[in-house]
Amino acid sequence: MTASIGRRSSLRVLRIATPGVYLDGGPLGEILLPGRYVARGTLAGEAIEVFVHRDSEDRLVATTETPRAGAGEFAALRVVSADDRLGAFLDWGLSKDLLLPRREQARRVRPGECVVAYILVDPRTDRLIATTRLGRHLDLTPPNYAEGQAVPLLIAERTALGYNAIIAGAHRGLLYHNDLPGSLAVGERVDGYVRALRPDGKIDLSLHPAGYRRIAPLREHILEALSFHGGKLPLSDESPPEAIREAFGASKKAFKQAIGALYRERRIVIAAGEIRLVGAGGPGPTRGIGER
Repeated sequence: MTASIGRRSSLRVLRIATPGVYLDGGPLGEILLPGRYVARGTLAGEAIEVFVHRDSEDRLVATTETPRAGAGEFAALRVVSADDRLGAFLDWGLSKDLLLPRREQARRVRPGECVVAYILVDPRTDRLIATTRLGRHLDLTPPNYAEGQAVPLLIAERTALGYNAIIAGAHRGLLYHNDLPGSLAVGERVDGYVRALRPDGKIDLSLHPAGYRRIAPLREHILEALSFHGGKLPLSDESPPEAIREAFGASKKAFKQAIGALYRERRIVIAAGEIRLVGAGGPGPTRGIGER
């Protein structure tokens, strides 16, 4: 296998020397794997799985350590330190921290915070660096997703509308605050769904499948809770979102859809400030969602 900077490769041992072993890097030439990473009994000719990068003196070296991401990938990384002149250094899982140059910072980062960064080979220096200017490295071709499709998400940024997320390491989408059961953390990886593909190319996301698939599990959860609490719950479509999230971990929108479906099926009644199983009894007239 040919060696590539910022990628894992299986490289053959050419020779064994005092500082370690030299690997066949193909067009990149011999690459040193320092002795601290070499297993006892390693022989010339065998292949070793390594990650190739440059050391502090710009020499190509290999390591058996596994970084959290390699060239061409997005990752959530913690800021270890910051320098006004050079930029910031990120913990990416190797003994040598990864540079996030000042010019590549979408905003100034602070030590201790987690940032979502893209890793690339700097065309100026041929060294691996990070950037938080993510838009330059997203796929701008029209996505081939289907509405309702399950997709892996990396939470990249909190905005006034919700959270920007990177979809399958390629496209950007938005999770809206009013459709979330609670807050998310930048750098968190979650499973999501494509809610809508907009004409302007933007993608709306959800943490729940659309339509019946979304509310069916919640409906069962509500029915179980009603049975456990004697047929009544002090929640309704007028309850605050915080109370609904605490009880069911769902958004108010999803909760209203679920109890609306249960009401239409004549499985619950909705009264002032509460819902009840049919037959549980209780004061006050019943009504449907939105009725007064």
